[in-house]
Amino acid sequence: MKRTVIIKVMTALALTMGSAAVANGQEYQNTPVTISQDKVRHNGEVCYSHIVKERQTLYSISKAYEVSVEDIYKYNPAVKESGLKVNSILIIPIASKTVEAKAEPAAEVAAEPVTEPVAEVEENTVATDEPEDEDIVIKRKTHTVKWFEDLDTIADKYGVTVEALMEVNGLTGRKLTKRQKLIIPTEEDSAQSSGNEIEEGEEEETLQDATDSTALADSLLLPETTSKKTVDLSLMLPLNASSAKGVSSNNMDFYSGVLLAIYEMSQNGVSTSLDTYDIADGKIKTDIDNLKNENVVIGPVSTGDLTRLFNIAPEDRMVVSPLDQRAEKLVYEHSNMIQAPTPYNVIYADLMNWMKGDMQIGDRAIVVTEKGARASEAVQAMMAAVDSSKIEYKALSYSILEGRDIPESLAYLMTEDETASNRVFIASESEAFVNDVVRNLNVMIHKKYKVVLYAPGRIRNFETIEVDNFHNSNLHVSLGYYIDYDDAKVKEFLLKYRALYNSEPTQFSFQGYDLAKYFIGLCSKYGENWTRMLESSDSKMLQSIFRFRKTETGGYINTGVHRLVYGEGYQIISR
Repeated sequence: MKRTVIIKVMTALALTMGSAAVANGQEYQNTPVTISQDKVRHNGEVCYSHIVKERQTLYSISKAYEVSVEDIYKYNPAVKESGLKVNSILIIPIASKTVEAKAEPAAEVAAEPVTEPVAEVEENTVATDEPEDEDIVIKRKTHTVKWFEDLDTIADKYGVTVEALMEVNGLTGRKLTKRQKLIIPTEEDSAQSSGNEIEEGEEEETLQDATDSTALADSLLLPETTSKKTVDLSLMLPLNASSAKGVSSNNMDFYSGVLLAIYEMSQNGVSTSLDTYDIADGKIKTDIDNLKNENVVIGPVSTGDLTRLFNIAPEDRMVVSPLDQRAEKLVYEHSNMIQAPTPYNVIYADLMNWMKGDMQIGDRAIVVTEKGARASEAVQAMMAAVDSSKIEYKALSYSILEGRDIPESLAYLMTEDETASNRVFIASESEAFVNDVVRNLNVMIHKKYKVVLYAPGRIRNFETIEVDNFHNSNLHVSLGYYIDYDDAKVKEFLLKYRALYNSEPTQFSFQGYDLAKYFIGLCSKYGENWTRMLESSDSKMLQSIFRFRKTETGGYINTGVHRLVYGEGYQIISR
């Protein structure tokens, strides 16, 4: 059965855009148009998704795709009203002539997605010009330049110098073009360029694809062979495309992360058929037949929209709740729901188990609560985690007005033994109260008491607390989301995201990328049986740790938790 899909695709990204204006006196030159390899569905029709670059015009784009300007207006009505904008996304219909061979291979489009391996490594055989009976044959590696790379990143990747890279390729400047072939210098080339000797026996570093740097440690998302080459994915977000108030920036960032993940997977032979639904009006514009054909549905976001979707979704079609931790309550009622954000109660339980596991002979456990404060749902969950851990602790409850007299109370509860630790958990969401407790703990630290503080991740967002106090108190934090900007995978993602969107990714961008990369990879590897492998496919992504476990009465929750320790020398250690 042919699917009828309702899709509203944004014609302009809510991102920082560069100006396309040309300074006075400069000659205007159009930017060449390369046919996109990214495709989306528009009203059931497969179309190209083209990102507008500086100095591209509707005329040049229409000529490249062999469609008329009126066709572009038809698929992108907002362009006719507001004009063409840099970094905006155009939906371009596929013309019958577009699939014919072009003069320039870079713009070639086949019936199936073109798969260009990222960080492609080839071996070329180069014959030297030495006057000997037989030519000396040297095997050299070549590298295909990607859109986000420069000489520095390529040189770092292969462990060579920029100078050697430029010399062996005869480059006079640093400018590179996409798909440009570069010869990778040998160790001898690098040594001649730098003037340094290479130690004997030093082996050349084994290289991986650029995409491997964003792959998971268990290679889940980059299988050598896949049982499903095309994954059908539905994305349901309140993009607010038709509203006069403008797009939802957070959800648009999420969508941008999804698109980047789809692009990366396509480079590894896994294509994605993406159906995008703008459900800003709270209406689910699809039917059971459409959902039956999807491998996985990501979204909606809110509990209300998720409930409406479950009213029509087939029970065997998995729905991923992507952002709202409060939607956890639905997972116990629906066996086809996957709760991606780690629930708060799981984070609190992990924190208390961590604290209990750290306890040594002579240590004291202290739980601090705010006297007279309303026991919020979060505080109740914290105390439930304390009770479930069965940790033996001393309790301290006080109001913030009593804060100045608390060091004396703490001294009564704490041990002065230098070989033992006072492990303190603050069961509160109040920034003012948590700040006061941390201040008092630092007073005790100044008095030579050994303190280790345990707290949920929210404490890191409290601006009134000095970071020095976190490190002084050896803060231990459990949290659902964490981005290590020193990680090579994260750096690779940042380069690609900036190059594509001319903007910095937000946490929503990372979450969209993580979810799409994980579930597309899972579906491509295991096909229709992917749900059976969910509990055995734990993966650390860029921002989230996915460790899905089946609940007794319903679907799956994510039990993945990051652990951070604020150590000496302002180090933050991830465990």
